[in-house]
Amino acid sequence: MSRKTREAMSELFDADEVESVLRATFYAAERGADAARAVREDRPAPPKKARPKPKKAEHYEVICISMYNEDLARLDAKVAELKRAGHRKMNRSALIRFALDQVDLDKLPRSY
Repeated sequence: MSRKTREAMSELFDADEVESVLRATFYAAERGADAARAVREDRPAPPKKARPKPKKAEHYEVICISMYNEDLARLDAKVAELKRAGHRKMNRSALIRFALDQVDLDKLPRSY
């Protein structure tokens, strides 16, 4: 945005007025009628109620690993092949878990 455009916008819009309108209309839907009423009455909005944290699953963890695009393509191809063969619930995680059960550590080359 050019300097000229910014200057024209600041002349056109009063920052306090814009913020007040946004609080009363746009953000009010999120915070409820009490927040909108507080803005109209020029007083602070009531604080949001904290949501209880959901219980963390104990039987699995979400992790992030990096894989080469070629390896992901091979993995996805094998998942698709298994699905065509009737394994309806097959996905990347399930295939990796199966592969872990099948790996023979004595046959693993030292280069890995």
